[in-house]
Amino acid sequence: MVLPVAAADGKSYTFGERKLRQGSRGHDVRVLQDFLTRVGFATPVDGRYGPFTKRRVRSWERHSGRQVNGKVGLRDATRLRSQVEHGVIVNRPDPPPEGTANAAPMAEATLASDGRAIAPSSAPVEVKAVIDAANRIVGKPYKYGGGHAKWEDSGYDCSGSMSYALHGGGFLDRPLTSGEFAAWGKAGKGAWITTYGNSGHSFMVVAGLRFDTGWNNAGQGPRWSEQMRPSDGYSVRHPAGF
Repeated sequence: MVLPVAAADGKSYTFGERKLRQGSRGHDVRVLQDFLTRVGFATPVDGRYGPFTKRRVRSWERHSGRQVNGKVGLRDATRLRSQVEHGVIVNRPDPPPEGTANAAPMAEATLASDGRAIAPSSAPVEVKAVIDAANRIVGKPYKYGGGHAKWEDSGYDCSGSMSYALHGGGFLDRPLTSGEFAAWGKAGKGAWITTYGNSGHSFMVVAGLRFDTGWNNAGQGPRWSEQMRPSDGYSVRHPAGF
């Protein structure tokens, strides 16, 4: 399978033609991120080889018996492409322990004085990445439609802020509306992440903290809160395994 791609400098590349590392950009990076996701390492597909993609590559290297250096050369690209073509799942996350998929989080985040969340050390890397991404937009103003036309925006609405955070954890590759969150993922509460959606609003709870733009935070943009809110009328969902 040959995948011609274009790099940031305009030169056309095929995935594996050049060595990819942190700082690389281009469609071949998007191919890498898509392939990583397909073999079990959920990675946002944004064409930017940042720290999160590097961590994903290192995890893939460890699971595939490759040299762990966070770089993808020709041999790595050939191995990864072969895994994808043969439907190999390199990493199958362990399911949550019996009874936790619809229970409280395995550990709870704490709320810092600056309004940002501190992830518990035992949280999966995906959950920590969701919290890190959400923290980056805490304090941004509420903006109707914010976060839907582009990831980096001047403000965010409810579903845009949720999408941004979940994208940071590798769970989404495009923003969702509140109505779409009502049908996203698996039914019921999750062990780490629970989303609430209906046609008019959405919010989520991550490791015991609510991430929301409404209720006691109406009109102030995305914020974390230790206070839960009524969930009547919302569809309760969670990402599989979390």
